[in-house]
Amino acid sequence: MSSDLSVTSASDMQMDYMTLLVTQLQNQNPLEPMDNNQMASQLAQFSQLQQLESMNTSFTDVLSMTELAYANSLIGKEVSFVADMGAGTSDITSASVNEVYHDVDGQIMLIAGEYAVGLDDIISVSQ
Repeated sequence: MSSDLSVTSASDMQMDYMTLLVTQLQNQNPLEPMDNNQMASQLAQFSQLQQLESMNTSFTDVLSMTELAYANSLIGKEVSFVADMGAGTSDITSASVNEVYHDVDGQIMLIAGEYAVGLDDIISVSQ
């Protein structure tokens, strides 16, 4: 059994809320109108959520650029990492970084000697 989870942005939720709000206003009881303060409060919450989403996107972009700059700074340096030695064994290996690239999943990878190493897999760095 698989479940399809989708992420709804604050903008999408706000548009859905506005559609619901207009429907409520059109069908409200004139003797008991909706509370304006409550509507304003809910709209302010959506605005805050949109600002938080925007900040999160900005922080993600800054982190990505910082990681790439760090990876590029490793070119020419000796890095240590756990390498797969075949037959199900692994060992700590050191090699000089020759290249930095993004793999198909967008992860930053380093070419160190004959190994492709993820940035997160680096144990130590030396000159």
